[in-house]
Amino acid sequence: MRETCVPAGVKPNETGFGYTLSLIGGKYKMIIMYWLSENKVMRHNQLKRSIGTISFKTLSIMLKELEADGLIIRKEFPQIPPKVEYSLSERGLSLIPLLNMMCEWGEKNSLPAQETKQPEV
Repeated sequence: MRETCVPAGVKPNETGFGYTLSLIGGKYKMIIMYWLSENKVMRHNQLKRSIGTISFKTLSIMLKELEADGLIIRKEFPQIPPKVEYSLSERGLSLIPLLNMMCEWGEKNSLPAQETKQPEV
């Protein structure tokens, strides 16, 4: 059994913890994975509408990175106009319990709005 996930003297990105964060870190990757887990298959514009605050370009970049990391599957249909669908791969699906645990932790541990405010100086 390991003592710690990030041992002293080891760069965090050289650990399992750091590797996982490198795959799902950032503002939108976990949100994209959440929507794909909820809807199974989505197209680019469906994801954009669901997320709301993401630009077309940022979503495209995030989808390419998630695909390159083997977390999502991009399926292109040879038709006009082009049709592309995204879904979670088995590898991506294996991260959903972790995302659910993070959601549950946040719900149980979030502070009321007045407790998170900074004291006035």
